[in-house]
Amino acid sequence: YLVNGIGCDDCHSPHIMGPQGPEIAPGLRLSGHQAGEALATLKDPAILSDYALFSHSATAAIGPWGTSFAGNLTPHESGIGSWTEAQFLKCIKEGKLKGLDNTRELLPPMPWMVYKNLSDDDLKAIFAYLKTLTPVDNVVPKPIPPTS
Repeated sequence: YLVNGIGCDDCHSPHIMGPQGPEIAPGLRLSGHQAGEALATLKDPAILSDYALFSHSATAAIGPWGTSFAGNLTPHESGIGSWTEAQFLKCIKEGKLKGLDNTRELLPPMPWMVYKNLSDDDLKAIFAYLKTLTPVDNVVPKPIPPTS
């Protein structure tokens, strides 16, 4: 209920175009940006002064921060498989990559500044649910800095 209600699938599930518009790609729910997915070439980088853009699959975003990729939220080792509940809470409450101290903040468009207001019980329920998903082996690319 919580995962559906706060829209985790919007960015963390690769989408394909179906007859009614974007649909979650079969077998890839919440597996993040797919490692082999090529991004379109940005013909006019000046557009980023006015817009943020999403990839066709809706799992990559480019803006003034550079290019960010939605993480793999499945319980595979390439996702959150080795995370503890405490790491998940720290990730969402403090916006820390992998819920670890001395790591970078989560990048846009991840709205952790809003999700940090969820109760610990709600975040624990989300984490418990994510751990029940089918694991998907997918190493998400590292972010690309804006100068690249």
